[in-house]
This record gives sequence, C-alpha cells and structure tokens, in this order.
Amino acid sequence: MTEGHPDWLLVRQGAAPLIVSIPHAGTDLSEFEPQFVDPWLARKDADWRLDELYDFVETLDATLVRTTLSRSIIDVNRDPSGASLYPGQATTELCPTITFDGEPLYRPGEAPDEAGASDRLRLAFEPYHNALHAEIVRLREHFPRVALFDAHSIRSRIPRLFEGELPVFNLGTNSGASCSPALREAVGAALAASGRSSIVDGRFKGGWITRHYGEPSEGVEALQLELACRAYMAEPERPAPDNWPQPIDAARANVTRATIRKILEILLEGLRK
Repeated sequence: MTEGHPDWLLVRQGAAPLIVSIPHAGTDLSEFEPQFVDPWLARKDADWRLDELYDFVETLDATLVRTTLSRSIIDVNRDPSGASLYPGQATTELCPTITFDGEPLYRPGEAPDEAGASDRLRLAFEPYHNALHAEIVRLREHFPRVALFDAHSIRSRIPRLFEGELPVFNLGTNSGASCSPALREAVGAALAASGRSSIVDGRFKGGWITRHYGEPSEGVEALQLELACRAYMAEPERPAPDNWPQPIDAARANVTRATIRKILEILLEGLRK
C-alpha cells in the first residue's frame, strides 16, 4: 500500500497499465454511525465481499484503489454536483438518504445538510478521486493507454431500481463513450461467451468514475462491471439482518473470478494494440 493516504483509503500500486477501483465495498460508518437509523441499513447496499472476489488483482500487477468507508456516508461514484446519472430513473443521491429499497437511512434531523455534504466531499470524496487521478497520471507516464476498471456488485432483484432479475454481468461504458469500440466489443464478447447472462450498457451504463475518467482519445479507457451478487454468493429473497450479507460461496466465486480475470487480461492485451 502506498503512504500518504487516509487510513480508509487503500492503494496498492502495480506496474501494469490497469487500475481496478472498488468504491462501494466499504462498511465503515466512522463517526457518522449514530446519525443512521440502523447500522445494518446503512451497510445494506454495500458491494459485499468484492475485496475477496478481486483478491487476484495483484497477480496481474494491476493497481488497486478502494475505500473502507460506507457509500452511505458519501457515494464516490456519483456526480459531485448532485446531478443524477440516470435522469428519470430511481437511484440514490451523492449523500444517500434512503436505501436502494427506499428505506430512510437517517434519524429525524440527522441527514447531512449542504454544509455537511460539503464536509463529506472534502473528507471522503476528494481523497478517493485524487488517488485515482494520481494513479492514472503515474501510469500514463509509462504507457500510451491505461484502463480503469470500476468494480461493483448489487442484489439481483431490486424492484425500485429495475424490473425483474438483473443479468449476472452488466458492462457499462457510458454507451460507448468511455472506452474504445474494440475494447467494448472484446470484453462484451467474453462476457457473452461465459455461458451466463450479460448485457452491455443496459440499466447500468457506468457511474461517475467511468464517465468522468473515460477519455479514449486521451489514452484512458474506463469500464464498469456491475455484477449480480448471485454470481458469488447466495441471495435471500428478502434481505434482513439475520440473512444478509451471506458469506462468499467458493464454487460460485471461483467461476466468476475466472471470467473477470479473463476480461482484465483482454483489457491488458487490448491496450498493447
């Protein structure tokens, strides 16, 4: 891990032209915990176990950037202006006040006001993005092209956010704007060949990280993978404190890791062309 970052910001520098960002796996509520209705609710929508699922990233010599802070404090994958990434569709805010299922997160009068949101931007949002930017700059000094892979997961069924069951693999490229057509096609084809359901630029087209940093013409290829949680763990029909999250399922996780590793290798190979 590199030095000079807050304790909650974990950066492992690699030499390959690949950065893996894991912005939503954190569960630390820090000093904000007393403001929430229930700590379990505040952690409910975490991208559970992704640090375990992506434990192979170091073997690719990729750079890893992740936070241990909960997205309920501030979502580092949202537009810092507060503008919605999906106008007209249900989502959660920069500083979420409800869960994905619409449950209130804060005790009455405890939700962050404008000043509180500004403090969270400074304390938690900006350091994460400063780290991502610094790693992009570092690697661009050595490579003409680098890839930023933003790793996410979500429950397979959340009626408030989408209809039915989400495909296992949901690749987002901001409708093709955040990465080159060749990489988008190659990764999409590998996901389709996995034998499991997949879609490219469906309900999840990429969040702020993908949209903000992806500039293929400037040598930065950015892609988001939203993974249905059933790909690596059991999902209860109705999440509750006694059944969510589930432990990682080794058999499911190993199959999923193999696919993710393959698409990361495709990215690395594609960058050389």
